[in-house]
Amino acid sequence: MTVEGFRYLCYLENIHMLAHVPAGEAETLVRIVSLLPSATEIVYALDLQDDLHGVTYACDYPSAASDKPVVVSSRIQDATSSGEIDRQVKDALISEDGIYVLHLDTLEEARPDLVLTQALCEVCAVPSQQVHETLAKLPHVPEVISLDPHSLADVASDVAKVGNSAGTDEAAARVANSLRERVDRIESSAAKADTRPRIVCLEWLDPLMVGGHWVPEMVELAGGVDCFGKPGRPSFVVEWEQIVEAKPDVVIAMPCGFDVGRGLSEVRALTGKPDWDELPAAKTDSLFVVDANSYFSRSGPRLFDGLEILAEILHPELFGGLVPVGGAFRIFGKPF
Repeated sequence: MTVEGFRYLCYLENIHMLAHVPAGEAETLVRIVSLLPSATEIVYALDLQDDLHGVTYACDYPSAASDKPVVVSSRIQDATSSGEIDRQVKDALISEDGIYVLHLDTLEEARPDLVLTQALCEVCAVPSQQVHETLAKLPHVPEVISLDPHSLADVASDVAKVGNSAGTDEAAARVANSLRERVDRIESSAAKADTRPRIVCLEWLDPLMVGGHWVPEMVELAGGVDCFGKPGRPSFVVEWEQIVEAKPDVVIAMPCGFDVGRGLSEVRALTGKPDWDELPAAKTDSLFVVDANSYFSRSGPRLFDGLEILAEILHPELFGGLVPVGGAFRIFGKPF
C-alpha cells in the first residue's frame, strides 16, 4: 500500500470514529468543578456552564447553577443573628471537622479536569489543604486554580485565568476588558464630584467588622473616602466608639453573605447605639443596606455592579439607574 493510500484509510477511519461521537464531544472538553460561588459566576460569564459538573451549596447565581451537583456543603446552621453565626464559625474553625464538607463521591462522579478554588479566606470557602488532600484521592488528580483577588483588577485577571485554562482565551479577554471598561467609566465620572464623603462599610455587624480587600478600592473609585479600610487589606474588627470618632458621612451595611432583607433584620440595631444621632450619617439619613451576597462579598463579575451601586449611593447627582432591583435600601430615606 502506498503512503497516500494509508493516509486515506486513516482519514476514513477518523471520519467513522467522529460519526459515532455524541454531539458536542468531538473536541476535547474541560470538565470543571467550582468550589466557590464567585468562580461559578465566572464560569457562566464565559459561557462554560455545560462544562461545569460540580458546585457548592451556595452557588445560586445564575439560578441554573442550583441544578448542578453539589460537591461542597457547610456545617454552619442557618442562624438568626450575626452573633450566632460568628459563634458557630469560631467553633468550627477550632474543631477537627472544620466548616465545610467536601464530598468525595460527588467529585468522583464529576471527574474534573479543572477545579476552581481560593486560599483568600478559610471562612468563605474550603481551605486549600482540605481541597488538595481530597483531590489527591481521585483516580485522576485535576488541575487546581486558586482565585485569590485583592482588587477589582485581580478579579478581571481571574476571569482571564479561568478562560485560559478552559481554552476560551478570546471570550475571557472580552469579558475581562468589559469589566475594566466599567471601572474606567465610574472612576472618570466620579472624579467630577465636588465632594468625597467619608464612608464606613460594615462587612459584619456582631462583632462590627469593616470591609477589606476590594471594598476600600470600590469606595475610592466611586468617589468616597473609606474611614477604616485599606485597599487590598483584609477586613477587621472595630469598636463602635471608633466609628463614632470617625464621623462618617455615610454608613453602608454589607454583611457578608446577606441580601438586603437579611441585612435589614439586624442593621436597625445600629441606630440604637450610643451617639448614633451625633453621626453626620444619621443627621442626613445616610444609612444604607446593600445586597452584599450578590454585589460585594463574592469576588466575581457582579462586584462591578457593586461598584456602580456605591457610585449612585455616594453621588446621586452624577449617577442614576445603576442600582438593580433589591440591590440597596436607604433606611429613613427615599428608596431607589
